[in-house]
Amino acid sequence: MNKKILSLAVAAAMVVPGAAMAEAILYGKLNVSLDYANVKNVVLPEYAFAEDANGDVILDANGNPTLVKTAPGQDFDGWGMSGNGYIPGAGRASRIGVKGSEDLGNGLKAIYQVELGINLNDSNNNVLSNSDSITYRNTFIGLAGDWGTALIGRHDTPMKISTGKLDLFSDTMADYNGTVGFRDLRADNVLAYISPSLAGFQLMGAIIPAGGATGGGQGLNLNEDSLAGAYSLAGIYSNGPFYGSVAYESLGNQHFNSQSVSLTGNNCPVVVPLDPNDPNSAFESSCAYTDDDSTAWRIGLGLLDWNGFTLTGIFEKREHEFPSGRYEAFTNPADGSFNTFFPDGPDEIELWQIQAGYAFGNSMVKAMYGQADYSSDYSFGPSAVAEAGGALAGSNVSDFYSRNIETWGIGFDHNLSKRTKAYALYTAVDSDAKDVISRSQWDGFSVGMIHSF
Repeated sequence: MNKKILSLAVAAAMVVPGAAMAEAILYGKLNVSLDYANVKNVVLPEYAFAEDANGDVILDANGNPTLVKTAPGQDFDGWGMSGNGYIPGAGRASRIGVKGSEDLGNGLKAIYQVELGINLNDSNNNVLSNSDSITYRNTFIGLAGDWGTALIGRHDTPMKISTGKLDLFSDTMADYNGTVGFRDLRADNVLAYISPSLAGFQLMGAIIPAGGATGGGQGLNLNEDSLAGAYSLAGIYSNGPFYGSVAYESLGNQHFNSQSVSLTGNNCPVVVPLDPNDPNSAFESSCAYTDDDSTAWRIGLGLLDWNGFTLTGIFEKREHEFPSGRYEAFTNPADGSFNTFFPDGPDEIELWQIQAGYAFGNSMVKAMYGQADYSSDYSFGPSAVAEAGGALAGSNVSDFYSRNIETWGIGFDHNLSKRTKAYALYTAVDSDAKDVISRSQWDGFSVGMIHSF
């Protein structure tokens, strides 16, 4: 079905009348790479709580259970293509699209775009299937004039747009989304406005009226009824080589609650024994309710192509990263009652990256370095740590909620023409949560080619 959609889109662009064809542009980008990567713990190591001769869990000086490794992790060390299988990093995005406009008079025009994401290689872990899916990228209709542009449909959020020009490794293994971990979103149901550029300054904003749909795969939620349950704002300054941006984005808490969870709230009425065969088992009362909006703000600065030199920097801070802020309650009849606020993820993340490049002739050398710091203000007593440890296969809870990532990369680009580029790069990601989060530490080498039309 997806192949038929692509065929029809291309055919439609070719058979429209000549007058309309003058306003319709067929465009795209083909991006493919050959990659080698060493990825730590694609299968996580297994742990168990250490016990004494009486079978009691041994606690450390802080009262937390001690852990012993019962099985080692398993690594992947090998070849792949364009981010398939266990090959890490951001996808090597390829696309094909049709865009155009119609003059409506009085300085007003209608605009449209239909853009499809395509794969030049395996993306479903079956290299013999030839059945990789086609996805929708920025696809919208709108109006444009001297007052700016308004559009409705599917589109990148203003936060994502605000620093797109600052990533010299975009759509490669070293893309800043797949290494540092910046949050770039493309949303459905977008109503967006982009102002004209005034002395280099430009503003943009987008809201997402979800109509009861959710953003975290939670199905329908009747409380997700706001015109702007999720929104994104950005201001950009671009004048010659100088570039700066600031952006803010909020994803409402109801975006990540199912309807039943949303109606329950944080009361947690369902009680389930953790061990049905043990009359003294602790009981878990879980409603998995997300009560906090997930917010992010970002600053970007750049000196772009100044006598061949490019220098960029980005800082981002996210709070209540989804899914997080979920209420869980535990009650233990053996030692009284125990309740805790137990999140699914870190409460705060700070990320930054600097990139530098020098272009000479048809080539560029470039490098990047960045860090991410995940932290949580939540404190866990011995029971909570034990329960969380079990949920995380007995791994170190503190490494999951408070962890650090360090990443760097180097690369070389060569423009074979104005539309075709070949590149080679090496990048590495070091994480102190490698024993807790699968595939969070890796390094790799990639050679690729990008052709735009």
